[in-house]
Amino acid sequence: MPIKLKRSYRFALRSSTIIALTSAFFLFCLQKYFNTLNFYILVTVALFLFGFSFIVLQVRIEKFIYRRIKKIYDDVALLESSSLSVDPITTDMRTLTAEIEKFAKDKKIEIDTLKIREEYRKDFLGNVSHELKTPLFTVQGYILTLLDGAMNDSNIRKKYLQRAAKGVDRLIYIVKDLDLITKLEVGDLNLEMTSFNIIELIQNVFDLLEMKALKKKITLTFDMDYPEPIQVYADQEKIQQVVTNLLVNSIKYGQDNGTTEVSVENLIKNKVIIRVTDNGEGIAESHIPRLFERFYRVDKSGNRAVGGSGLGLSIVKHIIEAHEEKIYVESVEDVGSEFSFTLEKSINEIDTIV
Repeated sequence: MPIKLKRSYRFALRSSTIIALTSAFFLFCLQKYFNTLNFYILVTVALFLFGFSFIVLQVRIEKFIYRRIKKIYDDVALLESSSLSVDPITTDMRTLTAEIEKFAKDKKIEIDTLKIREEYRKDFLGNVSHELKTPLFTVQGYILTLLDGAMNDSNIRKKYLQRAAKGVDRLIYIVKDLDLITKLEVGDLNLEMTSFNIIELIQNVFDLLEMKALKKKITLTFDMDYPEPIQVYADQEKIQQVVTNLLVNSIKYGQDNGTTEVSVENLIKNKVIIRVTDNGEGIAESHIPRLFERFYRVDKSGNRAVGGSGLGLSIVKHIIEAHEEKIYVESVEDVGSEFSFTLEKSINEIDTIV
């Protein structure tokens, strides 16, 4: 197996050989010219020049290149020392080039990530201010009107205070959702895992939203009768919020005289899937990839007539992912939408099925 030399050694070896051979040839010509040809002297001088040249070249190359490469390492290390290799500094230009290219690639990815985060931050701040300013200005308007003299009229005073109270309630609703989603995103939300009947939970949400659904004449129903309980293992309060948010959305964007249907099906041995299906206006395919983003709205007109904080689906996604489960969405415009998510069955439920 041939010995693989360092590049600096190969360079010094080739250069020394060229110098020794050139010098030997020049000495040979001189000896030939003066008729004093002596091969012993010729070989001795050639070997001496080869060895001397090799040592000088190698030492000079090592020092010359090392100083400059070390300066490159030091300069780049000022940016972020942890990004560079902790191996000894090498004079191999291919290795150095590869390492610098890797450093540049990593920095480009980091810069691109920072740009995305900056855009996300700007969008978030813009959306928060947009969501908060409407109820704030509403409350401010009613209070200023009362202070300007309207408070002397008892009927107007009561009506305006009630409207201002609704604005405050909306502010509290948005702030609570912001606080919840912040905890979800930083993983600061502790789940209280218990075993409970998912059918009973859904029926409770139906009862809570009955009046809201009646206003649009929307029927909330199961796809079939569930005579037996289906026990799941999750955070009951958080899953109730998931079901509530999905049903509220189906009511908001559902057609009058429509239907929202919920089904609970066995997925695999230890999983169930809960489907919330409506025959509402549906969602265009182009919107689906961004549907779970904070404050993302399909309606770009800025209309807030349907209410809500714009965080409902984002909260749903984070709660489901906090349970290490999956959420899915399928929708067709003017046909309807189906949101579904998985949950783990409780151990007793699995044992019963087995």
